[in-house]
Amino acid sequence: MSPRQVSEDLRGGSSQFRHTPLQIIHIIGNFMRIWSVYSMYRYLNQTGAPVILFLFCCLVPASILFLILQKPWKGRPLSNQQVVPSIINGGITALYFIMWGKGLKSCGPVRAILAEYSGAVLGVLSAVLYGRRGHLWKKVAFSNMLNSHGFSLHCCYCELNLDLPWKDSPDAEVQTEQVLGMKEMVVPIFAGILSALRRVIARRVSLKNQLKRRLHAITIASATCFLFPAAMWSTIVGSPSGSSVELPFSTWAFLSTSFFGIILIFYVDSIAEERLHMVFSSPRHLMAAGGCIIVMEIVYKMDFSLTGFLSCCLILGFGIYEATSLERTRKDSLQSSDLSNGVLDDQIQMSSLPT
Repeated sequence: MSPRQVSEDLRGGSSQFRHTPLQIIHIIGNFMRIWSVYSMYRYLNQTGAPVILFLFCCLVPASILFLILQKPWKGRPLSNQQVVPSIINGGITALYFIMWGKGLKSCGPVRAILAEYSGAVLGVLSAVLYGRRGHLWKKVAFSNMLNSHGFSLHCCYCELNLDLPWKDSPDAEVQTEQVLGMKEMVVPIFAGILSALRRVIARRVSLKNQLKRRLHAITIASATCFLFPAAMWSTIVGSPSGSSVELPFSTWAFLSTSFFGIILIFYVDSIAEERLHMVFSSPRHLMAAGGCIIVMEIVYKMDFSLTGFLSCCLILGFGIYEATSLERTRKDSLQSSDLSNGVLDDQIQMSSLPT
């Protein structure tokens, strides 16, 4: 083995060692976020509290902390081309929170979380559709069909009730999920599409990390403002009579959703995207979230099928991999076309010179 190969191996090993703490932080951050989702689901189901009011109360402290930490009014002035799309993205984010919260309450945490990854696949595919190469359309249609069938299989598999060793006894506190069809799944799927749309808009507005954080603070503050009328309306009209019931963990549900589900997960995903090159629409991100979901399903003693969940995660992960491979193919084709155009331009310039 040559000294150059030895140095490259040592460099690769040291880089992997440096990324290990970041990977641990990413897993812990996702675990805390998913824990907050289960706490929110339990709180909403046991108290009957309005979903929109609960989310608004969680967004208020989160938006204040984002504004204090990022200070978007300081530093380099933001242009209207950056502020206006961020405010519009706040409206999309508010609609996403409404649809996602209602989907969580009606369909459960597993379907609500996995629907976000289905929307992420659609976001990647929409980026591929902006390409100029016509030969990708056939592969796009195939992956889109594969993803839709995979998500339908997810709905079918998660309805199974297998006799697993850790399945809760009749004496335990059981939260049995209802058998849901595609009609009930429209809400979380639409929330997943909105989640992918808001991520795409945030990425298109700014590519710089510090500027992205400042604009995200504006987006969350805008989402809080957009959510205020809906929260007031749900308080006046749709507030149930039993909403005043307090749980021992109601404080934990509010704080965990605010700090872990909104604030911490943003910084954790930003670190994973900047340092680990791990975006939300990636199989590794889905694998980390899947492990956390399994732990939470066991801890909260949910009506859970491990075999069906693993099967659906594999199908959804394969759809994500195919969609991201389309994106890589589009980038490679664009780079090769740019290189070929550059060589052709050089040849034209050389031929025009006098001999």
